[in-house]
Amino acid sequence: MKSLITFLFSLIVACNAFSQDTEYNAFVTTADSLYRIQNYRESAIEYSKAFKTFGWKGYLVDRYNAACSWALANEVDSALFQLNIIVKKMNYKDYNDIVTDPDLTSLHSDKRWNELLEQIKSNKEKAEANLDKTLVATLDSIFNDDQNGRQQLKEVEAIYGVDSKELKAHWKMISEKDSINLIKVKTILDTRGWLGEDVVGEQGNTTLFLVIQHSDIKTQERYLPMMRQAVKNGKAKGSSLALLEDRVALRQGRMQIYGSQINRDIKTQSYYVSPLEDPDNVDKRRAEVGLQPLAEYLLNWNLVWDVEQYKKDLPGIMEKWKNP
Repeated sequence: MKSLITFLFSLIVACNAFSQDTEYNAFVTTADSLYRIQNYRESAIEYSKAFKTFGWKGYLVDRYNAACSWALANEVDSALFQLNIIVKKMNYKDYNDIVTDPDLTSLHSDKRWNELLEQIKSNKEKAEANLDKTLVATLDSIFNDDQNGRQQLKEVEAIYGVDSKELKAHWKMISEKDSINLIKVKTILDTRGWLGEDVVGEQGNTTLFLVIQHSDIKTQERYLPMMRQAVKNGKAKGSSLALLEDRVALRQGRMQIYGSQINRDIKTQSYYVSPLEDPDNVDKRRAEVGLQPLAEYLLNWNLVWDVEQYKKDLPGIMEKWKNP
């Protein structure tokens, strides 16, 4: 399944009539919840109900996640059906993601799997025909370094514990790779500016953001104006900028705007939404930059969004934030 870390951006939806349909979103939300409790077949069925509400149309990320649920339920034909839609009709091209996704392992022995991979390769080659291939390859490598360690965090914590030396060592490894990646990305940004998808592709463009998002506050403050201008020029995503704006705001002692930053209570190990300005209108602001409603976003941490309760809790959250 498309994870939050691998692609937070896969969960980002455009602000159009399609994304505003509450019935579609409700089915997808239920499907995601069922996936998380490993009720894969029922999860897949809920995705199908969502697609039915729009004449069997659906977002690429939802089709992909439906395929994952079908595959985990050992319904190979249904899984491949969903994947064929996104590959042949929606030009899916994320070859590295799909070949490494453990949710799809049950499909690997089917001869149709290799046929599907060949089509994805073809889609990728066509999409990248006019790109700076050398730079794309460099950014692909950086992306993998940035994401692979973070994808393993949950597993390491589950096995060894939140205060374990193993988890600390894992974070140290991530930090070391981040430092190396930052040197490379700063060189790109300083010499060529914020490059758009037309030069480095969608993943390459996202990689520039991810590395800055994972950097120190001084670096973030340095490149934030560049990214703002890139969004105005169509060279970066407003949804990505929103996440960086939130992180910088909190690091500067201000409240976040879009609710993208989630923190963890050291004592209880429970997650909470970091201090958020004007929570009543957060979904309006999120929609303006192409982010999903906050309630859906928070499902990634099994959190329920109750704006009235949040406002009551905010003074305590502010105190907890300042004095963890």
